[in-house]
Amino acid sequence: MKTYTRRSIVTGAFLLLIYIIIYMIASWRSGKSPEVVADREVMRRQLDRIEQNLNKLEKPVVPKLFPDSLLFAHWGNDLSEEDQKEAEGLFQIYGYNAFLSNRLPLDRELRDMRDNRCLLKTYPKDLPDISVVLIYINEALSVIKRAVRSVITHTPKHLLKEIILVDDCSTYNYIDQIHTERPGLIKKVRHTRQMGLAQSRMSGWEQATADAVAILDAHIEVTVGWAEPLLARIKADKTVLVSPVFDKVHFDDLHVEKYIPASHGFDWALWCRYESFRPEWFEMRDESQPGKSPSLMGIFAADRGFLGEIGGLDGGMTVYGGENVELGIHVWLCGGSVEIVPCSRVAHIERAHKPYALDLSPAMRRNALRVAEIWLDDYKKNVFIAWNIPLKGHGIDIGDVSERRKLRENLKCKPFKWYLDNVYPSLETWDNVLGYGGVSSMFTHSIYCVDQGVVPGNVPILYGCHFQSPQHCYYNTDSELIIGGIQSHKYSQNRCLVDPGSGNNPRPAGVSCRTQRCLEIAQGTSFFYKLIIQRCSGQSWTLQHLITNF
Repeated sequence: MKTYTRRSIVTGAFLLLIYIIIYMIASWRSGKSPEVVADREVMRRQLDRIEQNLNKLEKPVVPKLFPDSLLFAHWGNDLSEEDQKEAEGLFQIYGYNAFLSNRLPLDRELRDMRDNRCLLKTYPKDLPDISVVLIYINEALSVIKRAVRSVITHTPKHLLKEIILVDDCSTYNYIDQIHTERPGLIKKVRHTRQMGLAQSRMSGWEQATADAVAILDAHIEVTVGWAEPLLARIKADKTVLVSPVFDKVHFDDLHVEKYIPASHGFDWALWCRYESFRPEWFEMRDESQPGKSPSLMGIFAADRGFLGEIGGLDGGMTVYGGENVELGIHVWLCGGSVEIVPCSRVAHIERAHKPYALDLSPAMRRNALRVAEIWLDDYKKNVFIAWNIPLKGHGIDIGDVSERRKLRENLKCKPFKWYLDNVYPSLETWDNVLGYGGVSSMFTHSIYCVDQGVVPGNVPILYGCHFQSPQHCYYNTDSELIIGGIQSHKYSQNRCLVDPGSGNNPRPAGVSCRTQRCLEIAQGTSFFYKLIIQRCSGQSWTLQHLITNF
């Protein structure tokens, strides 16, 4: 390292001397002839190259200790080894760059992402006041403090009644260290056991006293003018739940990426997703206007009384997942609506991994089945299909749903078919699916399954059965066999097995999948068994789950 440093100093001094000489020559030759101007341009480029080399020599390159870490893929090249260790340790805990967050100002200024038309809007003077709920589990202290600071800074003082912090039993208990500057503004709730996102949000709602309540994650920064557009919609219609547009805060360098306004949808597994607004929103040709949305992503504001009247979120949902979709469906069916409000923007950290559990799928699956049992009527089978679960005897405990069913009855909520017809018509109904799951066959004393192969959309292969997603197949009334996943939306195309008409190699395609020949197993030229399409010889296949006999 010493040798490297001495060499850098000598090289740097030499380059600096050349830099000075070239600069003096350029200053001396200050004529205006074309030849002189050209010479000066060449000298300028030479000076730029020398300056770049000098910058490279400022310090030695530090090796990356965690080359495979997502945190250091695009950030942290200049960190010392000690700082890399600290940053990676915090990243593993929180799923974002807490090391950097701890060094950023709590009141950092974010770029105004709003449409210019939002800046021209005026709002009523008598807007309802608001309680802001921030929920978290194992959140970096600096991130929570920055969220609180942003709410105080960007919410008009006469509208902000209180901030309610809900700690869902974090490993680190520092709730008393958060914002002590304004006594009475902050309320604090700490669960003695982890109760999940839905109950955390309801714990905050129970403590709220303002006319409206905003329920947010604690890894956010609200931005200028965020509250007034939401409160104006609630004042105009107390039955509407409103959501801001989320701008993405990258987990590694914490820069903010602008997101376009979009509605919040979901697939039949009840994982949420962004989708385009319906055509009537685009017909307005005004991106500052609110747009109807089938569901919510989890951050929203509502009239506090109305949220209570419809029963709020389902406290029986555990850990993470599905609670936002449940609320969206629930609101629409029981007399309310959901809107995305583009003039309200919130910067939200998208974590690389979440702190709730190492594998969120079991909790998400359980919650999805609970939503299906309460709200989806005859369409609940689609959730079973999406999760590849048998319609009966799945053995998954979804908890007691009697109270939520009674709530639905008392509120005289609409049937789910109304929701599909009027709110979410782009969601496929899957009415033609006859069976789903793994497609297996016994051949030469071994069981093989149809598999989509290494790359989805390529020629399907024969593989040992593991019944995971690459082997999920769906057979429908059109005699189509869809391999490796089925689309939840009408605007997406399934890929089913196709008889090419000649030869015997099956292929996937988005066209008619009917055939007069059979999918069978045969020995290939390399003595391995493979899938072929040929004249039916009597081989049989077993489909894992049947909806009806066929």
